[in-house]
Amino acid sequence: MESILDQIALCVENGKINLTSPYPSAMRGQPGADEFTVQALEAGIPPSDIVSKGLIAGMGRIGVKFRENKVFVPQVLMSAKAMNGAMVHLKKYFVDGSVKRKGKIILGTVEGDLHDIGKNLVGMIVEGNGYEVIDLGVDVSADKFLEAIRLHPGAFVGMSALLTTTMANMEKINKAIKAEFPQVITCVGGAPLNPSFAQSIGADYYTDEPQALVEILDRLVA
Repeated sequence: MESILDQIALCVENGKINLTSPYPSAMRGQPGADEFTVQALEAGIPPSDIVSKGLIAGMGRIGVKFRENKVFVPQVLMSAKAMNGAMVHLKKYFVDGSVKRKGKIILGTVEGDLHDIGKNLVGMIVEGNGYEVIDLGVDVSADKFLEAIRLHPGAFVGMSALLTTTMANMEKINKAIKAEFPQVITCVGGAPLNPSFAQSIGADYYTDEPQALVEILDRLVA
C-alpha cells in the first residue's frame, strides 16, 4: 500500500487536485493532493516531509516528463494546480519557519517582451521543486530587476525573451545586474537564445527547459 506521501506525489504528478476534480479521468472520485495533505498533517507527518517527499517529488517527475516531451503544457498546469491545492494547508509552516525554501529566484520577461508562457512554466516547476519565486511579470526593465535583487539578497535571477528584438535588452539588463551585483547568478532562456549568446552577454547559465534550471539551482544550493 502506498504511503500518504507517495499518494501526494502521485496526485501532483497526475494533476489530481481534490476529490471533486474530474481530472485525470483514471483518478475520478479519488482523493487528491488537497485531501492527502490534510491526512498527512493529521497523521503527524512533518510539513517539511510533505513538501520534499510529496510535492517536490511529484513536481520533479512532471518536470522530467515535460523535458522528455511525455507530457505537455496542460498537464504541467494541472500539476501546478494540484500542488497549489496542497500548499493552502502548508503556507503557515513556511511563515513560521517549520519548512524552509531551498532558495529564491527572481523571474521576469525582459523589457520590450510581453510573452510569459515559458516564464510561467518555469516558475511553476521551480516553485514546485522547493524554491520561492519572485515573479516580476513581463516587460521588466533593468531597474525593476535591480530593485528586486535589493529586496531579496542572495536570490538567483532568471530572464526570459521570446523575440530576437529583445535579446539586446537582455544583454543590457544582465550587464546592469553584474555591474551592481557581480555575485548574483543570472540564468537566461527563451526560444531565440542559445548557450553562445548567454556566454556572450555574461550570463552564468542558459537553459532551454524548466527542469534543467531546477537541476542547476539544486547544484548551486547543494
